Amino acid sequence: MVYKWVALSNTTLGVLMATINGTITIISLPAIFRGIQVNPLAPSSFQYLLWILLGYNVVTATLLLSFGRLSDIYGRVRLYNLGFLIFTLGSVALSLTPNSGDLGATELVVFRVVQGVGGAFLMANSAAILTDVFPINERGKALGINQVAALAGSLIGLILGGILSTLNWRYVFLVSVPVGAFGTIWSYLKLKDVGIRSRGEGIDWLGNLVFGTGLILILLGTTYGLMPYNNSQMGWGNPEVQGEILGGIGLLALFPFVETMVKYPMFRLELFKNRVFSAANFAGLLRSIGYGGLMIMVVIFLQGIWLPLHGYPYSETPFWAGIYTIPLMVGFVTVGPLSGWLSDRYGARTLATAGMILVGLGFLALSTLPYDFSYPIFGGILFLIGVGNGMFASPNTASIMNSVPAKHRGAASGMRSTLQNTGQTVSIALFFTIVIISLSSSLGPSLAQAVSQAGAPQLAPAVERVPVTSALFAAFLGYDPVKALISSLPQSLASSIPPSAIHIMESRGWFPNAIAPAFMEAMRETFYFGAILSFIAAVSSVMRGKTKIVLEGGESHAERANGR
Repeated sequence: MVYKWVALSNTTLGVLMATINGTITIISLPAIFRGIQVNPLAPSSFQYLLWILLGYNVVTATLLLSFGRLSDIYGRVRLYNLGFLIFTLGSVALSLTPNSGDLGATELVVFRVVQGVGGAFLMANSAAILTDVFPINERGKALGINQVAALAGSLIGLILGGILSTLNWRYVFLVSVPVGAFGTIWSYLKLKDVGIRSRGEGIDWLGNLVFGTGLILILLGTTYGLMPYNNSQMGWGNPEVQGEILGGIGLLALFPFVETMVKYPMFRLELFKNRVFSAANFAGLLRSIGYGGLMIMVVIFLQGIWLPLHGYPYSETPFWAGIYTIPLMVGFVTVGPLSGWLSDRYGARTLATAGMILVGLGFLALSTLPYDFSYPIFGGILFLIGVGNGMFASPNTASIMNSVPAKHRGAASGMRSTLQNTGQTVSIALFFTIVIISLSSSLGPSLAQAVSQAGAPQLAPAVERVPVTSALFAAFLGYDPVKALISSLPQSLASSIPPSAIHIMESRGWFPNAIAPAFMEAMRETFYFGAILSFIAAVSSVMRGKTKIVLEGGESHAERANGR
């Protein structure tokens, strides 16, 4: 087998494993929390839920740039192989989590961090390895296949998690072990370093410290900003959250100055003088911020409103939410490899720009839907968004990787992945923030009116104080929110509810109908936000101009035709 196909198949397996693991955990959270005997709806458990959900992305986003630079010095394949091994060991540890309760939840968070370290090694180097081994006229196709594996893994994880979590929560993590073991052995035996290294250069310890600390502080503040604080639905007024975000911004603002003073900077700031590199990375960042939170919002909406309205029990909604988002994957898989192949021949600018315009139009189309929409229309819009992302992802990645000298590909790949993962984490926080702010004034009154009409007006004061985050995560985790609400009430109040009112409130359509109008209005605001950023990303994509392909010796030439 030609070596380039060995590299493509192995890196694709690594990306597939890492992305499956991300979403399989999302769908399996109810079973995981039950398995370690932690109530996910208890206020004290919310931080565990957030860290299991977002901690992996926080770790990978923080380490990607540093690992990319290290791979330029010590070899991309060597660190990629180490990533496969670390990720597999983290999966083994997760499947064997020995304790339960708060200690068990803490162990899960720590082991997810270990996985995140391994995932950072994999993601920082996969694109650089492919760029090293594939010729210029095939890189778009190879990176397109790699990008398709990433999205396919995300959606496969949703479905696989729904199946495995019904059997045993440990299988959710155990499924990665044989794949990881095979991939680790295969990568150590078959992959070889063929890229140009930055030999003799030292490690930028100061730059690593400033950048890593700054990014961690911002992502920590963003994550804890979602948690209630005092009487507020969110934590953005928490002085600690504000201090973390401001401190992180300050350190990241200091980072470029640090990099100009050190002898061997972790990232070559001069690469941003390349218009292709800077414009394509900025477009990718905007796309991640505008799109990264869409999947979770759609899953929450399907699980909490649409699926129960159409007869699905709450215990099954996580699995079916994954099934009903398949058009997004189909659109991406259909167009992703083709767009990579086309970008090899006709350039990235037109394809990537058109892709982001399609994504923006898809967001606007979603904003026009009623809450009880027709699924074929909804599925068609998801397919359109998938097509747009498929048109953007691989051409944009190829454009970035083709524009840098070979010896800096690891750092360039790390920066691209860092911006992507940071954007996705920030996107999830922003989408939740938009929804929670919108619902904080409308959810309580809607629920109070609904319980009064159901025949239990004594519940109105209690439901008006229900935290929006509790309602969102109850739906997200597939819990029946009415039963969860009643079980949390004082016994004297719960016993005063007439059986007829309980019968009405526990009917499958009562809660979705009670919150749907307010929730759909909040969703529309996130769709407008996603559309705006998608259109700005399209403008940034246009601004990249003609791509400069940097050859192995460092010289460059412009792509040939059609203003590429």
